[in-house]
Amino acid sequence: MVGEEIPFAVRIFTIVDVWDALTSDRPYRKAFSHEYAYEYLRNNSGTHFDPEILRVFLELIQKKLAEEKGKNLK
Repeated sequence: MVGEEIPFAVRIFTIVDVWDALTSDRPYRKAFSHEYAYEYLRNNSGTHFDPEILRVFLELIQKKLAEEKGKNLK
């Protein structure tokens, strides 16, 4: 299967799963930074990840991280 032959839900789940895998501690390594995970996903847009779904996901991640950063400053 390629591109849009892959079910929509699977294309979403793949992005979320990789984000979680990269940003979570594992028994064999520490979590990568959000910046690293963001760049990893962005660099694989169109090859491993659906570019349009990834664009929306990364916008949401940016918004969430900005909100969290703002809360930490107060």
